[in-house]
Amino acid sequence: MALTVEIRSGELKAPAAITFDAPRIVVGRGDGCEVRLPDPSVSHRHASIRQRGTDYVIVDEGSTNGTFVGPVRLSPQAPRVIRSGDLVRVGRIWLELRVEQTLPTQNLQASTRELALSLVASALAAEGGPAHAKIAVDAGPDAGKELVLADFERVYVLGRAPNLDLSLEDADASRRHVEVFRRGHHVCVRDLGSKNGSELGGQRLEPNKESPWPSGATLRFGANTFSLSDPVLDALGEIEAAADERMRADDEIEPPAGSRSDEAAASADAEPEAPISVRAGAPIAEVPRAAGAKKPVTGKASGFRLADALIALFALVVLAVSALGLVWLMR
Repeated sequence: MALTVEIRSGELKAPAAITFDAPRIVVGRGDGCEVRLPDPSVSHRHASIRQRGTDYVIVDEGSTNGTFVGPVRLSPQAPRVIRSGDLVRVGRIWLELRVEQTLPTQNLQASTRELALSLVASALAAEGGPAHAKIAVDAGPDAGKELVLADFERVYVLGRAPNLDLSLEDADASRRHVEVFRRGHHVCVRDLGSKNGSELGGQRLEPNKESPWPSGATLRFGANTFSLSDPVLDALGEIEAAADERMRADDEIEPPAGSRSDEAAASADAEPEAPISVRAGAPIAEVPRAAGAKKPVTGKASGFRLADALIALFALVVLAVSALGLVWLMR
């Protein structure tokens, strides 16, 4: 039986699910995880899912914000058997786990990378910021033109012919000069056997061979110079480099709509806890604030509580009794 892990938080247009048939699946924020969740509340190595006979078990790997099965927080390194349909929360992110008879996802490494990038792109778009890589003509006859790479694995063609993804006026460009496409972490470039050739980062491209476009490198062909900006990859790098965001005790993270509850959650190796609840459309891939920006308070909530008032009243009573006793003794 295979295990399908579906992300139930965030605002993705298509279901975000990967199916595994492996003895161990690591869930976390780090780039070596099989389920890669780009959110600061998720530890770099948060939890693992392991095969144990015919069952799957989940283990918290000592994460900062804990691993929950339904409303129950797992003790670190204490395995818990998974039932098909269980909802698991890591940090503030909800996952649905399904044990089912189905084929595993092909090319898991690429699928993991693309899922992480899609989650970041979705979060950036929800914040109203740029959410896709973009190629801009910085200098030359076509200066000012831009091409947005909105789709993974889609091939975009640049050249002088009409009706291309980026049609150029440059007379030195071939009709179909280069292709660019996004694959995993990289935007790749392929010269299509152009008459005058292409250079990437000062190196001439070999015709009909794809090359990754390094960060900060310039593409040149004909009389035009092109640059690449990739806010999604930049944001993913910031998220992975950030320290774990410790969640507040009063954060409310509710299970996603349409999920079944885990009424039999309590067990000897689990630590019952009040359900921390995600507001609808749970945040995921929240880009860390820039250095110097005000950080959210992670300690106790401020304000004068009822308990504080009772303690203060008790202290006043003690002081009053002490004063009366002192007066009585001095009579």
